[in-house]
Amino acid sequence: MTKPLLTGVLKTWKEDRGFGFITPDNGGRDVFIHISSLGETSRRPIPGDIIHYQVTRDRQGKFRAINASIEGVTVNGAKNSPTKENSTLRWGLLVGLGLLIVTVVAFFYLRSGGFI
Repeated sequence: MTKPLLTGVLKTWKEDRGFGFITPDNGGRDVFIHISSLGETSRRPIPGDIIHYQVTRDRQGKFRAINASIEGVTVNGAKNSPTKENSTLRWGLLVGLGLLIVTVVAFFYLRSGGFI
């Protein structure tokens, strides 16, 4: 069963130690977050960031964030982020569509003996 995705605001962040605490939108106790739960983001978190995360319990029974992301911040290497391959595919589709249109116009032009 997949854990629900929660949202909260990053209350504190200790840059030198790589962790902070999220205040959940639904209330309750603050949730610990470690930099490793964010993956490779394009920037480091700062207090006030909106964080999307799942929750698990550590060995001591305390809640901690996992599979977290910062709203509006891209994740390096993410499947949904725009990549050169996606851009190339998009251009290839546009060129193919353009060639199809030119072919259809040429077909009707030659079939009708010229433009009307």
